[in-house]
Amino acid sequence: MTPNNFLGLPDEHSNAHSASVLILPIPFEATVSYGAGTRHGPEAIIQASQQVELYDREFGGEPAPGYGVHTLPALQLAGDPAEAVDQIAQATAMAARSGKLVVGLGGEHTISVGFGRGVLDALGGPLTIVQIDAHSDLRDEYEDSSYSHACIARRLLEMDGIEQVLQLGIRSVCQEEVEFVRHNPGRVRVWYSEQVHAGDWRSEFIERIRGRRVYLTIDVDGLDPAIVPATGTPEPDGLTWAETLDILRTLTQCHGGGA
Repeated sequence: MTPNNFLGLPDEHSNAHSASVLILPIPFEATVSYGAGTRHGPEAIIQASQQVELYDREFGGEPAPGYGVHTLPALQLAGDPAEAVDQIAQATAMAARSGKLVVGLGGEHTISVGFGRGVLDALGGPLTIVQIDAHSDLRDEYEDSSYSHACIARRLLEMDGIEQVLQLGIRSVCQEEVEFVRHNPGRVRVWYSEQVHAGDWRSEFIERIRGRRVYLTIDVDGLDPAIVPATGTPEPDGLTWAETLDILRTLTQCHGGGA
């Protein structure tokens, strides 16, 4: 039987003591505004991960067993978004204080507010947010909630220690978000999908992240729906798989192999 953890790794490569990576499942769903099912995301990702090959041609081997990847128990969260964000922050901070790399699996994008707060609580700032997304999520409030999935970047920017938010793949915004970006050029930079397609992001992106500590958050709708159709808010003309990997490579190379 395949172990029921991320990548289906045996105990010698997945126990909490020796693993250098922690997977934190965060099955949250409270403010979705179109398609539903985000609470099933972590379980579905873990199950799908057990079907991939561990050999990575780019590294010429199987890096995951070498790192060791431990899957933590899924969080049991309150239905109220603000309360859930507090719970996520506490769990993230506890995991991050271990010194291991912590990866959160969602769940609607609201989880990123709690995850970012937890990273700040554990490690301090300044911290740069790199956000791959179809939407800027810079509204102050959406559908009577300041903790909506449409507000996560705005909430992160309000935290002491968040230096800037860098967004790539954006292709759906509202007037409020455009005005916010226009009035905060030092703290928010948006590269729309057509700019990423054209390669007009790399030099400034590298300049903005070099030497900075980074929290990476990925909304699956940042990729084109032909690649990831299972999202509640699909938008056309998204990032390709190759473009997404290019962003991740650029990010990690600017940090000597880790972000």
